[in-house]
Amino acid sequence: SVLVQSVRRLSTILLARIKIMGETKLNKIFTDSIPDLSKEESVLLDQVKAVRTTPRDARFPSQNQANHCWNRYNEWLLCLKQTKDEEGCKALRQYATSICPSIWSEKWDEEREEGTFAGLKVDN
Repeated sequence: SVLVQSVRRLSTILLARIKIMGETKLNKIFTDSIPDLSKEESVLLDQVKAVRTTPRDARFPSQNQANHCWNRYNEWLLCLKQTKDEEGCKALRQYATSICPSIWSEKWDEEREEGTFAGLKVDN
């Protein structure tokens, strides 16, 4: 995804800058101030900082989070169905994509487009 590519680019940039500064300890990445960044690098850093994983859900206490993934995906669809506001449901989409394997989310997105998705139906 675009976010994964942004994270990879930003981490490569930061690690390269730290090497240039002569630092080799990884804990320096997190304890020292961030080096001066270009505008593009700052935007990437802001994107990375904004990413949150799904909060713990007491309904799914076990290690197997497949049901949690399914519920988060369908909660996002429920939000879309009720509000018809993709921007307003963006956080729920992020929760679903953070806990679900990308292959599942992509498969469900394709099934929704084809009309074969077994979960919640949302009119586009």
